[in-house]
Amino acid sequence: MLLKGTGLYCALSIALTIALTIVLVSTNQTPAAAYQKCGKASWYAGPGSKTANGETLRHGANTAAHKSLPFGSKVRVTNKRNGRSLIVRINDRGPYIHGRIIDLTRGGAQRLGFINSGVTPVCITRIK
Repeated sequence: MLLKGTGLYCALSIALTIALTIVLVSTNQTPAAAYQKCGKASWYAGPGSKTANGETLRHGANTAAHKSLPFGSKVRVTNKRNGRSLIVRINDRGPYIHGRIIDLTRGGAQRLGFINSGVTPVCITRIK
């Protein structure tokens, strides 16, 4: 039996602490909010078309296309020109035009105030 204060007890306690720390750190995923990116947003429409995850595209929905974020992720999109912000759910893939980081539905673009310009500078932050 190990007694407190002995060298072996201290060494085993340190080893156990290190092992637990390694396990906890290695299994911890990056927090959702750690994803932040700024670039250009655009909007798209395709009446009756299907999104990459199989849903029917709804123009008024707060959904968007992103190249790599998992389906179901929620991101805050902030229009850098006017400060308006909107939370959208990723349900499609794209955009595939250089420099664009997210494609919003027509309704999302309208709420962010860039329906007429078609493209606007934004910052996106993953919140879930």
